[in-house]
Amino acid sequence: MDPDFLNAFTQPSTLDRFLTEDVIAKGEKRKLIKPTSSNNPKLEELKLFLTEWINRTLKEEHIVVKSLEEDLYDGLVLHHLLENLGSLQLDVEKIALTEKKQRKKLSVILEVVAKCLQLEESQLKWSVESILTKDLLSTLHLLVAIAKHFEPTLALPPNVQVETITIESISGGLKTSNAVEYITENKENIEAQSKDDAFDELFSCDPDKLDAVKKALLEFVDQHVGKLGLNVKDIESQFSDGVVLLLLIGQLEGYFLNLRNFFLTPVSTMEMLHNVNLALELLAEGGLLNFPVDSEEKTAKTQPLKQ
Repeated sequence: MDPDFLNAFTQPSTLDRFLTEDVIAKGEKRKLIKPTSSNNPKLEELKLFLTEWINRTLKEEHIVVKSLEEDLYDGLVLHHLLENLGSLQLDVEKIALTEKKQRKKLSVILEVVAKCLQLEESQLKWSVESILTKDLLSTLHLLVAIAKHFEPTLALPPNVQVETITIESISGGLKTSNAVEYITENKENIEAQSKDDAFDELFSCDPDKLDAVKKALLEFVDQHVGKLGLNVKDIESQFSDGVVLLLLIGQLEGYFLNLRNFFLTPVSTMEMLHNVNLALELLAEGGLLNFPVDSEEKTAKTQPLKQ
């Protein structure tokens, strides 16, 4: 038995359930939220948010949800939710009392959800079986996907992540693996991606728009280094030796740059690289640079200097 599996479960009753053959069949794989994440404040916030959202949405139908796992597994609430949010008419009974009918009902509902969200089977983070067995992780993924599709402006709590354990029944016993999984989007990653997309879009613009941006940048640089008697006419060539960049950083950040620390009139590629590397270090220390930059690439566009 994998020791991580034993350490992951602090409640004997939970462990005992998975040691029985009827909980996980041979060859089956299950992913669960670790008990160590069960009291995660962000997870509790998301559960409360989704519960209140469902109750608010279905208020006129007098449906009250108290537990996401216990109240959604039979498909009744999901049925009403989809009809209310998407005006969808599902060809299935409203109330399914037997497990067979509940399974059939969930199958219809989840098929409709997959079509609405345009998801392939491999992209689904839930299944009929996982919802029917009251799996919280699958239920949360399903509700978040429905909310984002039908109410994209809904302010879901961001950065909700949980520790998970994946359990697979093999011939030798139970194989487990641990991971961290996001249920709602990582806001920091999204913001970083948005910044990257913005720059990608900028450099894919037509030449006229790009020239306008370069002109605005030149005016900005001149406004600050002009106080030192410098005039910048070409960003690519005049920034490549690091001198203007260092002086601009000094002006903007209030740094006193000792002339002994850099080469004011570099005469070799090595001196230029020293200046550029110093500028990058200052930007990184100031929290203004959070991605790698190749300093040699920055100096490559200059003409070779005489030694």
